[in-house]
Order: sequence, then C-alpha cells, then structure tokens
Amino acid sequence: MRKNRVIFIFMLLLSFGFLSVHAQVTIKDIDGNVYKTITIGKQVWMAENLKTTKYRNGEEIGTTGTASQDIRLTVFPKYQWAYNGKESNSDIYGRLYTWYATTDNRGVCPLGWHVPTDAEWSTLVTFLGGETMAYGKLKESDEIHWLKYDTGTNETGFTALPGGLRNSRGPFDDLGTTGYWWSSSEGGTSEAWCQIMNNTPGSLNRNLFLKRNGFSIRCIMTTY
Repeated sequence: MRKNRVIFIFMLLLSFGFLSVHAQVTIKDIDGNVYKTITIGKQVWMAENLKTTKYRNGEEIGTTGTASQDIRLTVFPKYQWAYNGKESNSDIYGRLYTWYATTDNRGVCPLGWHVPTDAEWSTLVTFLGGETMAYGKLKESDEIHWLKYDTGTNETGFTALPGGLRNSRGPFDDLGTTGYWWSSSEGGTSEAWCQIMNNTPGSLNRNLFLKRNGFSIRCIMTTY
C-alpha cells in the first residue's frame, strides 16, 4: 500500500511539472538491485539496464545449462544470461533476456514498472527530436564502455550502454558497439519490436528481431 502511494505521489508531481528531466529516485528489484531512474517528458524510465534473475513474484527466470547453448528448437524459451556467462558483465550492462521472459505475466520489472511497448519507445524518441537527435541525448557521453567515441551527450541521463546481444544459436556479440532493448510489442509470430543503438555509424532505430534472441531491458514506470 505504501509503495503504491509513493508511486501515485511521484506521478502526480510529474503531471504538474514539479519534476525536471533530471529528477531522480531509485527503485529496487526482487533481487535487491537498486536502479537510478530518470524523467523524460511525461515518462519515467530506469536509467540502467535490468539485472534481475527473478520474476516479480520471486520465481527464478531460467537460464541455459551452458551460456552458449543453442535454443532455436526450444518452444517459448524464457531465459536470461549475463553476457558470455560472466557475472561481471551483468554488473555493468545488465542481463540479456529472451522476449518470452520479457513478457511473462509474472513480470520482470519491479512493481509499478513494466517493459515498454513499441509505442512508448516511439514517444521517447519523438520527444527527443527523432532518431538522430535521440541517439546523442540517450547515449553514454564518454568512451568508457563504447568502443568508438562519438557525439553522445547523455543530456537526458538515460546512459544507454552497448550491452550487445545473445543470439538464439548461442553466440554473444556486439558488446561495446551496440545496444538492443526489447519492447513488449509483437511484430509477428516469431518476431518482436526492439530499439537498436549502434555507434558505427551512430544511429538509433527500431527493428524486428527473433523473440529467442537475448536483449537488454529498460523498464518504464506504469501510469495509473
């Protein structure tokens, strides 16, 4: 009850314009990971990629026996991984989740938060001036994690990181060069919409990818 009251007050302040783009609170997931949050327009986002290994009800999100196991023949695979199976990578970049785990009704995001829809991603990008402008405003502003330095300013505080992906065949790829973030929106039986940030050349765009791939998640606050 108290948690719901805090969320309600936070959204009320946001709706009346009392919170700026850089106003921050923190949120904790079921594993105890604490995340910074950021307000952009009328949306409230986590400012870090999701790291949880459990659904909101405390049940484990599965993973494969080996990090590189082929899951192309697995029906509705609900998995999560640290990049290359190294936990130190999840500390920085968060975990990689299949779309099926992302949209499980047990919920991967903390209470009061959810995986954004494709439309919610589009709202963010449009608010920031379109894909070209949004790229720089969302991207981490230095080359600590990106392998190529460019014009990212991170003026929103979103701090988009190049967490790479986990291919359904098993290999991990693109760490340091590309970030992939799921939406909860399907694009067909086997594909779903995601956002891709790539630094060669610098770009942000939406695309369809196989639901069995492992991508990052950024949770967004649910409005009531």
